[in-house]
Amino acid sequence: MPNSDAHIVRSYSGELQNISALVAKMGGLAETILTDAITALVKRDADLSTQAIQADKRVDSLDAEIEHQVVRMLALRQPMAVDLRSIISALKIAQSLERIADHAKNGAKRALVINQSPPMDATRGIVRLSDVAREMLRSVLDAYVNSDAEGAVKVRDRDEDLDVLYDGYFRECLTYMMEDNRNITAATHLLFIAKNIERIGDHCTNIAENVYYMQTGERLSTARPKGEDAMGLKAE
Repeated sequence: MPNSDAHIVRSYSGELQNISALVAKMGGLAETILTDAITALVKRDADLSTQAIQADKRVDSLDAEIEHQVVRMLALRQPMAVDLRSIISALKIAQSLERIADHAKNGAKRALVINQSPPMDATRGIVRLSDVAREMLRSVLDAYVNSDAEGAVKVRDRDEDLDVLYDGYFRECLTYMMEDNRNITAATHLLFIAKNIERIGDHCTNIAENVYYMQTGERLSTARPKGEDAMGLKAE
């Protein structure tokens, strides 16, 4: 006769693994949207911009599926200790990934507008910003999949690097605007894209903090390393 307790344990474990797999898939899609949005900007590819915008719907669907499964597990399984932390953290991480995909989608939308104007050298700065943000996202997803608390802390500490790059890019775009007022519209849209990327970095740090909590049961200090913002004010 089959061991019913063993079957229940396997089923429970499978549900936990399925939620983790959905989060990882969601993160991969969010990274792809960001990559496509920046590539579309650089290559002036309207079709790729549209593809990135439409892909956001798949991220939203995964977010809804994760929420459904989390609620179901909380109601039926009544998890405790590390399992409860894992399930709640997965829900919070999914929410951050949904916002990351939204920011990337917004970049793709603005790329459609920018690419109707003459090319600008300022797009190179966007590429540098997105490279750091993508690396943060990829690393924090690895930390989540590998249950790596130390890796999560390293990702969190990189947010300051992205802030510094953003502040420098802000000033660069202002220079382009002052040199030629015909650059104002395109440079303004580029600044919005840059801000979206900077916010992606913030969401990556949120994910990192949730990964750390999931593994250790402890919260990282809320005082993240921050420099001055682009207006010379202390960033919060």
